[in-house]
Amino acid sequence: MGHRERLLAGAKRCLYERGYGRTTARDIVEASGTNLASIGYHFGTKEALLDAAMMEAVGEWGEEVGRILATEVDEDTEPMARFEEMWDRVIGSFEAHRPALVASFEAFLRAEHAPELRGRISAGHEEARSWLAALFGSTGDGQDGGRDRTVGSFYLALLNGLMVQWMLDPDRAPSGRDVADALRTITEDIRPEE
Repeated sequence: MGHRERLLAGAKRCLYERGYGRTTARDIVEASGTNLASIGYHFGTKEALLDAAMMEAVGEWGEEVGRILATEVDEDTEPMARFEEMWDRVIGSFEAHRPALVASFEAFLRAEHAPELRGRISAGHEEARSWLAALFGSTGDGQDGGRDRTVGSFYLALLNGLMVQWMLDPDRAPSGRDVADALRTITEDIRPEE
């Protein structure tokens, strides 16, 4: 493993243990077994290194969610029960990946003052929209992407909202069943009267 990879691994470890705002360049050097000059050589700044480490951590969690959701669900399962089961799986991944979730929210805050990071997160969200729509079986035709993008945006908003609630209060955060019940209630309430 070269210096660049060691720096990324050390920066991720620091993000998980200390968080973005409390990580110093010296912390990263100590965690990676490298030197201060290697940060500048490979990434330019400590912030650029931490941004890259955050994006990598979030990407790893996204891959895990993809594996979780790719697990087959019985084809005879009713769509709302499938929806509930899939969200239970996603919520179940939160505990093991809490440091990556926290890093992702720190990245959102940092992006306000880091245009390059904002662009990377925005591009990641655009990919996530398509990916989530496909994982949850969007009814869009995929031709123009409009309907798939809208459905994917809904799932992305739901995912981020569930993450926030779970990170702040896991004991009272909604379960897959709660989300499915809420969706049933909302759709019944807005259904036009015949």
